[in-house]
Amino acid sequence: MDTLLIKNIVHNGTVCDIFIRGGIIEDITGDCSRIADRTIDGKGMTVIPSFVNMHTHSGMTLFRGICEDMPLDRWLDAVWKAEKELDSEMIYWATRLACLEMIKSGTTAFTDMYWYIDRGADAVAASGMKAVLCYCFLDGGDPAKQELQREECMEMYRISRSWPETVKFGVAIHAHYTVCDENMLWAADFARKHSLPLHTHLSETESENIAHSDRYGISPTRRLSDLGILGPDLIAAHCLWLDDNDIGLLGNAGVTTVHNVNSNLKLASGYRFRYNELRDAGANVALGTDGAGSSNNLDMLETMKTSALLQKAWRKDPTAMPIPEVFAAASANGAKAMGIGDGKIAPGSPADLLLVNTGSPCFMPPFDFHANLLYAANSSAIDTVICNGRILMEGRRVEGEEEIMENAAAQIDRFLKLINK
Repeated sequence: MDTLLIKNIVHNGTVCDIFIRGGIIEDITGDCSRIADRTIDGKGMTVIPSFVNMHTHSGMTLFRGICEDMPLDRWLDAVWKAEKELDSEMIYWATRLACLEMIKSGTTAFTDMYWYIDRGADAVAASGMKAVLCYCFLDGGDPAKQELQREECMEMYRISRSWPETVKFGVAIHAHYTVCDENMLWAADFARKHSLPLHTHLSETESENIAHSDRYGISPTRRLSDLGILGPDLIAAHCLWLDDNDIGLLGNAGVTTVHNVNSNLKLASGYRFRYNELRDAGANVALGTDGAGSSNNLDMLETMKTSALLQKAWRKDPTAMPIPEVFAAASANGAKAMGIGDGKIAPGSPADLLLVNTGSPCFMPPFDFHANLLYAANSSAIDTVICNGRILMEGRRVEGEEEIMENAAAQIDRFLKLINK
């Protein structure tokens, strides 16, 4: 069983050693004399839990920069048209590129909703990251697609049984307005029969909510509640246009709500994410980047900073979304929802860690490390990334990154030629 020793690292303001065995933190001590298979000198660095990106579309790194300055409805039309040109090889290298970007910015786990997830699983396994990859139901009300997608979901679940334990299968309902009631119910039932995470987009735009209310006379959240889809296994992305009753329903059901601030701002979907209310109601609030097609990057530290600043601004309250809660939303809360640990640095916890180099002007004066990292520094301060006790990046170097960039560039070239033909 592999062992790793991190020496001379600062944890909670104190210099210590961390001993890891089989991907689990075994000991945190002042001066560890144990022999490990690999030793890292953490002098000049501080350790924190790694980030968890709770909503993204990893294969959409191919879409970075090609659908700019569009409202969501036009953006979706453009994306869905371009997605017809995707194939499994494109998705593999696009996902490898996404994993590289996430590792470089401190993310070791993510929840994903995209296509060709069998190839996505290969890419995640090669990266060493953890992920929940969701088969996505999107039938547009077409009966032929409904039956086909059920068969595909069952087959993909069967295939997923051979995936490594770090890559989990999930089920996604794209949205309440793109999937018929029968398929939403089938997807939720299938997920729960097999103890799988369930993922959806919810109340991303005001127009979506208005159209839903005009058709059904109730909010999307109320309808999902009435259908029995809300629950602690549900990961609901966006959740921007919620009233008090919606928040109560999400909180009572223990739903994980995911704030994707940069994507929401860029598409002008909204900005008043009701973090305080969701937290107080009992919802598990996490953070995500959304896909690179709308957020342009997969940098969770940037997401954290923007989320905190925006909460303070629109609420006119500088105490809103305090630093400890921002870091919890970007790590522990996501880890809980994914079922991959507690997001803590403690004996018995998974060794999903970041070693942050504090030797730059951004960390001076050293009054508050977390404030400096969040508000002054950026992800380039992350020196080393460890997932399940395995070193994914050290000295900001990821093994094989040149190959990933070269192959991703070739697939991007193919993709652009196809969509521009």
